Amino acid sequence: MESRKRFLALSAIILLGDGGTAFSFSTSPPTTTTPTTTTPTPLSTQELATSAPLNEGPSIGYATTCLLPPSEINPIITLKKGEPKEKMINPFGLYSIFITIILNPIWALAMFITDITCNAFPNLDPNRAFYDYTGKVWSRTWLTIADSYPTISGDVERLTDNDLGACLFVANHASWLDIPVLCTVLDPVFKFIAKGELKDIPCIGQQLVGGKHIMIDREDRRSQLRTFKEGVAYLTNGVPLMAFPEGKRSQDGRLAEFKGGIFSMANKANVPIVPISISNTHEIMPSNALFPFQKGRGKLHVHVHEPIYAEGRKEKELAELVKIKLLSRMPLTQHPLPLVVEEEEGRGDGESGSGSDSKGNANGESPKELQSA
Repeated sequence: MESRKRFLALSAIILLGDGGTAFSFSTSPPTTTTPTTTTPTPLSTQELATSAPLNEGPSIGYATTCLLPPSEINPIITLKKGEPKEKMINPFGLYSIFITIILNPIWALAMFITDITCNAFPNLDPNRAFYDYTGKVWSRTWLTIADSYPTISGDVERLTDNDLGACLFVANHASWLDIPVLCTVLDPVFKFIAKGELKDIPCIGQQLVGGKHIMIDREDRRSQLRTFKEGVAYLTNGVPLMAFPEGKRSQDGRLAEFKGGIFSMANKANVPIVPISISNTHEIMPSNALFPFQKGRGKLHVHVHEPIYAEGRKEKELAELVKIKLLSRMPLTQHPLPLVVEEEEGRGDGESGSGSDSKGNANGESPKELQSA
């Protein structure tokens, strides 16, 4: 009994610390859609500030930040104080812990029962859609009780009706909350590309391994190649994928540079890419929060964009199109800061600030390596 208590406590503390999984239900055969060749024009900062139509962005925190200032966080518990990886828990975080302690054992039991059923009848649910659906139920329930269920806009009916078939879902990534928030809109069965170390986390790892999601070791090139092959195989068989092209969470909430390799899977399998803009998860649960600092009602928002078709487009072009769509429905506080190039003192030959990347090529392209979400 004592070991059981320790397990539940560990689950509660760890579960909301860092995430990388997703859950879903229902299947449908791929459908054929005529690709479009329209290329959107990048918007200026002023246009982006007023470009989100009514109900297509958060009601709070679109043009201005809703991040709590340090004076209003009121931490009760601080771990690793003063260190780069400092984590805090405030009163709302304690409430979040309570919700997690109540819901996690139910989620774990549901996965256990579903796993036994799937193993006994392997043809009943070959893609483990119902197994993953337990995580979606957990996500929606947790967000509802925490008064943090997001508002939703965009091309949602296409996902609900599941008439898109195999595709690559991509979203910006700034907080662990991105995972449950995405589970409020993604109804088709899909598999998440997640970092391998998450398999050891209670409940999270159980969901990833039992749901047969794709695990990747970012330091192992063979793992990256295996991930690419598994991803293309899922897409070819009609199962969508979910990935964060930034490769990891943004520490300041702003959209980071994309890693290479993600969009090449869509090219290889010739499937559309569906960008999803997520608003204000970093403001609700920033990088120094072990649990959310505040409720997300009116602040959290998800916008599902129309698909981008990969046929006839190179990876760099696809990345640029995705970035434009994501930013068009993201709060201004999540936009990248302007790049400032400083010339080295005493140099006038124009070499510094040329835009070259010592780790990439002269055009600043990302190396063609598949990174985890």
